[in-house]
Amino acid sequence: MESQASKFFSEIEIRTTKHSQLLGVSDLIEKEIQRKGWGDGLLHVFVPHTTAAVTIQEDADPDVQKDILYVLDKIIPWEDYSYAHTEGNTAAHVKSALLGNSLHCNVVGGRLKLGTWQGVFFCEFDGPRTRKIQLSFIPFS
Repeated sequence: MESQASKFFSEIEIRTTKHSQLLGVSDLIEKEIQRKGWGDGLLHVFVPHTTAAVTIQEDADPDVQKDILYVLDKIIPWEDYSYAHTEGNTAAHVKSALLGNSLHCNVVGGRLKLGTWQGVFFCEFDGPRTRKIQLSFIPFS
């Protein structure tokens, strides 16, 4: 029997394919919401990685994701020899810190309640890798 805590928690594993990318995950999240039988409530999306992030952004024009990555690379270059972190991925840590590792979204009828053009994106800054997205659901009473 599923515990009360695990009833409202889930983890999705994803594989990124590029060093830096914004990967649309709205469909994956909604499939998991429906698989778990979550109806109306508040969804907390958390990324347990220090070189990745999650954001809600325009999902209609893929050039927006390209532009976001371009601007982040421009203001936070991958190779900057003044970085102190010796692993060589300081830029990924900074980008992750700026975008953030969590977000909240309303769920109505088992679907994300996003704006017309919005989608949820997993932001990879040090890939390709196997990553996780954790979901916690708080049902509306």
